[in-house]
Order: sequence, then structure tokens, then C-alpha cells
Amino acid sequence: MNNPYNDSLTNVENRFALMEYLQDLEHANVFLIDIDNFSNINNAYGFEMGDIALVEIARLISIAKPFTSKLFRLNSDEFVIVCLDTMSSKRLFEAASSMISFFDQSEIALSDDIDIKASISIGIALGRGTEILNHARTAIKELREHKRSSYKMYDPSSAFIKKQQENVYWIHKIKEAFEKEQLVTYYQPIVNNKTKKIEKYECLIRICDNGIISPPIRFMEASKLTGTLTLVTKSVIEQSFKKFSGTDYEFSINITSTDLHLDYLEEQLLKYAKKYGISPSKVALEMLEDIDTLNTPEILEQLNSLRYQGFKISIDDFGSQSSNFSRLLEFSPDYIKIDGSFIKNILTDKKSLVIVEAIVLLCKKSNIKTIAEFVHNVEVQAKVEELGVDYSQGYYFGEPMENLVS
Repeated sequence: MNNPYNDSLTNVENRFALMEYLQDLEHANVFLIDIDNFSNINNAYGFEMGDIALVEIARLISIAKPFTSKLFRLNSDEFVIVCLDTMSSKRLFEAASSMISFFDQSEIALSDDIDIKASISIGIALGRGTEILNHARTAIKELREHKRSSYKMYDPSSAFIKKQQENVYWIHKIKEAFEKEQLVTYYQPIVNNKTKKIEKYECLIRICDNGIISPPIRFMEASKLTGTLTLVTKSVIEQSFKKFSGTDYEFSINITSTDLHLDYLEEQLLKYAKKYGISPSKVALEMLEDIDTLNTPEILEQLNSLRYQGFKISIDDFGSQSSNFSRLLEFSPDYIKIDGSFIKNILTDKKSLVIVEAIVLLCKKSNIKTIAEFVHNVEVQAKVEELGVDYSQGYYFGEPMENLVS
């Protein structure tokens, strides 16, 4: 008869045994061991070989673990070591480091002619009860933001944990914002540097809750996690077209790679252009610089169709990533917004100045209009004009507001 507390594959105690064991402990040190990229083994050699690897990995962990600890298999490629000894942070780190080194020096024989190496990441947590496992898993998630084949101790005061807690809050908040219709579009003016007049606006989403205004940096990650990014974009589209109906202003709407992959934009934009009598030529679709996305045939076809309908394309934050100028020129957007980090430092940082000069020169030769973001004072604006940037946007001209500048 099978033992319900034993893992039939690796012959170590299983998840049920682990949960019962933790419930009765006043204090424990937990090492959550995750096999790095284990799916690659299954994909390359098949699940049968993957099972052979797991059996050998369990054997290696049982050899490398602290002598007085207990080993459990939690999930397919996750193992847990529970140690009841009183251990300083130094000893915990030494134990984790020793296990990682042991795996680095060990080979796993899948067959007579196939040997592989497996690396592990370890999340360390201290405490009592089953919540300790969540803490250890959080430590691994934080670790893998930067690297693998290493270890990390759970730290409730870390920036990563605070970010996770904020995400939980904003996941609730973004759902509430849709239910209570708290998503409001704000508009920031964009000035023509030759005429000195406002010609355009960028449309920017906000959450307005009892007079408290929250910018998208607070909630867009939560929107992505909840699958509501497209609903945010659709809300901006509807509000913006309504706002600019009967005006001569052009306006830009931020779109995401999710919007493009779902391929609904053309239908949505044309619907509201017709409803509010706005020419597509007045509307720019503003994308974060992501040349890899633009190089996808399906996305290029979609964007070319939008341009055929008359909509313009703008690349946001240009220069913030490793820009591929040649591929950008192949795409040839209508506008490039120069990353604000270069503009705000243009008077004090020579590298920022050189980058802006290069972008402006490239765009002038390619018939692409440039827009400077983060223009915050008269001196920066003077330098932007001197360099020949076509448009300026920033608090020097106006912050995002619910109403247009009269």
C-alpha cells in the first residue's frame, strides 16, 4: 500500500508530510530549493529522463543538506529542507552556499551517454507555520529578479516585498476603479517650438478616488497582472476622442504591446473617430521603444494598416534602451519622443547632450519629427530649441490636467 506521506518518485517525504511537520513546530529554518530551468530538461530529453533527473537531484540534496535536517519534495522541481537547529545568518548562508557549490560540481547521469548538470536557487526563511514556505518562495522570486544559482533570505522590509505589497493593493484598486468609473484621462500640452503654440496633447490615464489622483506608474503593473491593460487603453481612447471632438488639436494615446498583440486597435479607433468626427491624422499612437515588437510581421502589418487609415505612430522614451537605429529607420515613425532623462540633464551632462544631438540629426535626415519630454525650465527649453527639436512637453508648459488649456 502506498504511503500517503511519501513521494513515490523520489522516495522522500512529500508535501502533506511537510505541512503537518511545519504545523507542529515553534521555529524552523527552511531552505526552499528550486531547480533552475528544470523545464529545459523535460523539453530536451523528455519527461521520463526528467524523472530520472529528479530522483538523482533528490539524492544529491539529501547528501548536501545540513546533517540534522529533513528533506521533503514540495512540487515537481521544488524541494524543502527543514532544519530545527539554532542557526545564525552566517551559518544559514554557508549551508546554502555549500549546497549550491555541491551541485555546481556534480553531474547527473540520465543514461549511459547523457550527463547533465543542474543548478539550484535557494530561498531561506525563518519562523513557524506553513507561511514560512510563502516567505521562502518570495525570497526566490526576489533572487530571480537578478540572478540564478544563488540564495536569498526573506527580508520583510526589502524593496521587493514592498513592491509586492503595493501590487496587491493596486490589484484591488484597479478593479475598484473600473467598477466605480474612477479612471480619468488627463491631458498634457505639447508645444510647437517654432510657433510657440500648443498644437498637441498627450492623453494620460489617472485614477481619481475622492479627489486623490494616482498616476499610471502606481497601477499599470497591477493592471497588467489583472489582464485589464486593454480596458485602460479603451477607456483612454473613448475619453480622448470625446474630449477633442470639435477642436483642432492633435493628440497622442499610449498603447502597449498587449494592445497590439490582441489586434483590436484599428476597429476601436475608427469607431470613435467616426462617432466624434475626428480625422485619424489628428491621432498619434505612442509606443514605448521596443524595436523587437515592431519587427514582428503581424505587428508591422497592423501598424502599417493603422498608418494607411491615417493614424500616426510615435516612439516614446527613445534612447532609454539600446536603440537599433537601422531597424527604426526601416519602420520610420512619424514622431520620436526623446527620453526625458536626457532632456532634464541636458545642461549638466555632456553624454545626454551628445545623445540628444545625435537623435535630432538622425530624425532630421529621416524626416521624423522630434518631441522633447521633461522640459521643466526656460534654460532647458532654450537648449532644446537651439538643438532643433520640433516640439516640447513638460511642466514648463503645463502639467497633465483634466481640462485643455484655454
